[in-house]
Amino acid sequence: MTAWEEIRGLIDRRDAHAVAVRIVELDEAARKEVAGLLPGYLKTLRGRRESWEGLDDYAEVLRAAGAGVLTGAAAVATWLNRRDFTSRWGSPYGDTERIMAILAARPAEWRADLAGRLVLRLRTGEDRGLPLALALLRATGIEVPAHDPLVVGWASTVGGLPALRKDPLFDAMLPRVFEVQGVGRALQWESDPARSLLGALRTLAAKDGARRPMLLQGCVRRFLLGGSAAELRFFVRLHEALDPAPHEIEPHARDYLRLLPAAPGPVAELALRHLRGLDGLDPFDLVEGWESVLFRPERKLVRAGLTWLDQRVRLSPELATSIAGPLALVFAADSTELQDRAVTLAIKHASRMDDEGRDVIRDALGTLPPDLGRRAFAVFGGEEPAESDPRDGLAPSPLPQPDAPRRMPDPIGSVAEMVPLLNGSDDWQEWERLLAGFVALVYRDREGTAAELKPHLVGRYEHLYGEGYPWNRVDRWNQVDHWLIGAMCSLSGIAPMRGAWKRKLPDTRPLCPPHLLLLHRAAEIQMAVEEDVVPPLLLSTPTLTTGHVAAAELVTRLEVIEAAGVKPLAADLQQALLRLPRERDPNAAERAGRLSSPAGRLVARRLSGARLADPVVEVRWSRSAPAYSTEVKLVPSLHAPATGLPLVDRVFAASPRHGDGVHLSWWPSMFPSHREVAAAHLSGQLLRDQWRGPAVGPDHLRRLAGLDGPPGVAVSLVLAHVLGNPDMPEAVDVLLAMAGRGDLPAAELGRQAAALVGYDQVKLLHLTAALESASRQGAHEEVWTAVAAALPSLVPQAGRRPRHGLTEFVALAATTAAWCRARGAIPEIEAMAARKGSSGLLREARRLHGLLTAKEG
Repeated sequence: MTAWEEIRGLIDRRDAHAVAVRIVELDEAARKEVAGLLPGYLKTLRGRRESWEGLDDYAEVLRAAGAGVLTGAAAVATWLNRRDFTSRWGSPYGDTERIMAILAARPAEWRADLAGRLVLRLRTGEDRGLPLALALLRATGIEVPAHDPLVVGWASTVGGLPALRKDPLFDAMLPRVFEVQGVGRALQWESDPARSLLGALRTLAAKDGARRPMLLQGCVRRFLLGGSAAELRFFVRLHEALDPAPHEIEPHARDYLRLLPAAPGPVAELALRHLRGLDGLDPFDLVEGWESVLFRPERKLVRAGLTWLDQRVRLSPELATSIAGPLALVFAADSTELQDRAVTLAIKHASRMDDEGRDVIRDALGTLPPDLGRRAFAVFGGEEPAESDPRDGLAPSPLPQPDAPRRMPDPIGSVAEMVPLLNGSDDWQEWERLLAGFVALVYRDREGTAAELKPHLVGRYEHLYGEGYPWNRVDRWNQVDHWLIGAMCSLSGIAPMRGAWKRKLPDTRPLCPPHLLLLHRAAEIQMAVEEDVVPPLLLSTPTLTTGHVAAAELVTRLEVIEAAGVKPLAADLQQALLRLPRERDPNAAERAGRLSSPAGRLVARRLSGARLADPVVEVRWSRSAPAYSTEVKLVPSLHAPATGLPLVDRVFAASPRHGDGVHLSWWPSMFPSHREVAAAHLSGQLLRDQWRGPAVGPDHLRRLAGLDGPPGVAVSLVLAHVLGNPDMPEAVDVLLAMAGRGDLPAAELGRQAAALVGYDQVKLLHLTAALESASRQGAHEEVWTAVAAALPSLVPQAGRRPRHGLTEFVALAATTAAWCRARGAIPEIEAMAARKGSSGLLREARRLHGLLTAKEG
């Protein structure tokens, strides 16, 4: 047996340990023989597998063989990083010790060359080749290459302090931790102090005084390099773990001042906190610091800056004039609370200001609201603030007018146009065109369509749809493409599946009703192909992009089907009835009256007056609180009189299920004249886990808003949920479009928004930001109606802690109430305004109550 035959046998058995032992025993001639034949054997191994299967289960044995027999370091580096060996789940290779043992016989210079090459091949800090690259670096002692992924990977895998001190890479790597982008993001969630770099460095600083200044300086240097809050979170935690004393901060005070204007919030907070502990700052530095922090948008930072300013002036009254400029910045803030506090501080220290400081304050009075401006005027004088309309400063744009629905493109007209969309499209309009086009093609030329489709199906779908492939086939067809491709396979004869519609429908109990309707529509097409009863066309293919089927077009389609002497498909007919417009078409009704088939008579009755009634939609919330978790449930329900149409009754009188949300983007178009029904079914998906599939987002909401039918609790719930998501700013555009069309249920929107906030499903600050944006773009009246309806549920009872963000929400209420000249006290706001205290929330409540109870004139 030759050396190659022996090694090949071990490779076939995937015995990496035996390969590692045997490969180092080979002489030079044997290694050369194996090296010459090994690369070609990869093609043999791949030939034994399907095209989509890799060689990941052979990876370790092949890596061991190549590491032992290939000659050059470049060749070994390339071999160890072959894509063929990529682990299926992306985890690191577990063969570092084995490869190191194989490489031990190589010359030191050769191994050093390999170490450098493997390092430079790293692409991320999680690269699969990282463990071997680190091991070779430590073993060879070469100068560590300047390569960012290496630093990120080293920092992510280092153990506790004992391991860190023993690591020969420590001295070279540590300074780079503070320089390389990506380290902070990789380490941001470290939590185990015994096994993390954060814990090791904190302990090191406590035990090694010489390292401490370098660590502190490294953190500050990293802050100055910039980055997002996520990128800098680790360094903020490290800086605070070091707990520097004022004498350690003072030499770097200028650096901390440079962080105040634009660093991410957590970094600016850190810098401000430590600067406040310094006593020896130059007055010019103080003013620079105050101006930097008071100009920031974060209210928390501005509050802290005002406190810093006040404390320093109380300790050093000669600084009173210096605070005028920084305070004037806050006069123009977008928060009445901050403006009030700045005015209070200006008045408090006015007696210590010289004429220059008082002039600065006087010049800034015009940026204050009238009531605060008059308070400051009484102390500083100047030009008395004029009485102004509370709407001044708000210049809402006219509401946008929604676009008219567009006509749907024609159905797919050929097999060549159809095939590319089978596996590459998730657009509901394209799939409606696919279904309609397939049915029409089969009816016109069954044999020709089958022959044209067959080459595109052979070799791709037999294993999924054929009876003879029990291990790979799709057992339950829960997607529309399963049924359409199944119908194509049956039509072409490559994988006939007799009676699939009886056996392949999923268990209907967990299915969402719209999903069930879709599957029935698709399944009956499969049935029609099997039984050769395909109609000339489908009735329910939309004529408009909203999903509507024009009444006249539906009658025309029924006339074609009656003339052909065939029956329409049952689920298709029920979907068509759901898609009829709400407005009457007398001419279409008159034509429908001449139809003679049962389906024609049913449509005639619907068009002549007996339209489908709008179901009553209700929403129920519940919260269960077991010892280990708190689960919020949202249970929508629909109630409607029975129609005698089983699928219509299923979607019109049901409790929408969470289900699996399959084909969620299709749902709005299924109920274009009953948007509350569509919204009710979508609302059942709002609280689903993200990993279970697509969530309801702006696209669903936009299509929902363009439908017909009275909007109510379900539409409001979906709109409020998307408005409360800061990653979906498009929701504001939908609100504006509905307001422009005059069908926004503003009061119900407010009530459902309050419920979502109360059950911790959206954050009040995010909701406020979206509503404020809408109010400034013209929807101020609708926003006032919404916030007024939400306030009674959001105002806490006396003695209870207010919800975070309520101050801003009440301020928005006051702003929109002023613009709308709203009147009429809200009892909950009146009670809050009467409470004792001077918090920002109480001040805003008093302002709102004052506006609502002010006399006209």
